[in-house]
Amino acid sequence: MKLTTKGRYAVMAMADLASNMNSGPISLREISLRQNISVAYLEQIFIKLKKRKLVKSSRGASGGYLLEKPASEIKISNIIFAVDEEVRMLNCKKNSKKGCNNKSTKCITHNLWDELDQHIHQFFEKVKLQDLVRGEIN
Repeated sequence: MKLTTKGRYAVMAMADLASNMNSGPISLREISLRQNISVAYLEQIFIKLKKRKLVKSSRGASGGYLLEKPASEIKISNIIFAVDEEVRMLNCKKNSKKGCNNKSTKCITHNLWDELDQHIHQFFEKVKLQDLVRGEIN
């Protein structure tokens, strides 16, 4: 499965933000300490999350980040795609003229991995950030 640390860390950071939202704006340093993710890496992630309007920032001594909308409205897929992640089991492009093996045909297991991709995507579409924070993932 192709999901890099960027996607995983983005979900972790957003879950941390959602878990601590009653404390007001959360600094990247706080998230960094709690989740063991470097501040520099979080800065890169949060630029993308802010661009996709998943978080908003506030400046000042007590500044930091807040969720742009309620955790109940943020799908895990929104977070993953915001940081330019693509969760795929297949190496080939779905509508490519070249098949899985750079030939004109698909590999023998193509449909199996394609079906798994669809299940993973549906799962991330179904799970909300609030579900993750509350531990309510089925």
